[in-house]
Amino acid sequence: MTTQLTLKLIAVSALLMGAGGTFGQHSHQPSLNASPYAGQQTREIKALSPAQTADLQAGKGMELAKAAELNGYPGPMHTLELAAQLNLSAEQKQASEALMTRHKAEARNLGAQLVEAERGLDQAFASRQIDAARLAAHTERIGQLQALLRKSHLETHLLQSALLTPEQITRYAQLRGYAGTVDAAAPPAPSIHKH
Repeated sequence: MTTQLTLKLIAVSALLMGAGGTFGQHSHQPSLNASPYAGQQTREIKALSPAQTADLQAGKGMELAKAAELNGYPGPMHTLELAAQLNLSAEQKQASEALMTRHKAEARNLGAQLVEAERGLDQAFASRQIDAARLAAHTERIGQLQALLRKSHLETHLLQSALLTPEQITRYAQLRGYAGTVDAAAPPAPSIHKH
C-alpha cells in the first residue's frame, strides 16, 4: 500500500471510531439524535417562543406584511420614520399616524387572542383533554386568528400606500433598499424592522 492510501485509511477509521471509541459504539453525546425541539418542552406555550409571544402581544409585524412591503406597498411605521426623506405633508403624516395607531391596537388585540388560542391548544394536549373534535375547534380558531392578523398587517400597507404619491412610494423603496440607489446625501433607513 502506498503511504497516502494508508494515511487516508487511518483518517477514515479515526472518523468512524470517534474519539477513543470502537466501531459500533454509540456516542453518549445527545446532539446526534436530539430533536431541534429539545428544551422547548419547558415553554409555557410549546408552539410559541417567549419572543414570539411578546411580539404577538406587542402587535409587531413578524414579517406578516412581506408580500406588501416587498411589492411596493409601504407600511406606516417606516413611512413615518422616513417622513423627512419622503417629504410627507402635514396631512399625510397625520393620516399615517392615525393609521398606525388603529393598526397597532388591532394587531395587539388579535395577537393576544392568538396567544390565548395557542395556550388553549397547548393545555388541551398537556391535560390529555384532546380529541378530534376539540383539535378541529382549536386549530380552526388559531387559523382564523392567524388569517385576521396577517390581513390586518397587509391591509395597513394597502391603506398607507393610498396616502402616498407614486414618487414617494418609489423613494420609499429606494430608502428601504428595495430598488435603485439612494442619494449619498440621504441618511439610511433608521431601523430594521421585520414585517
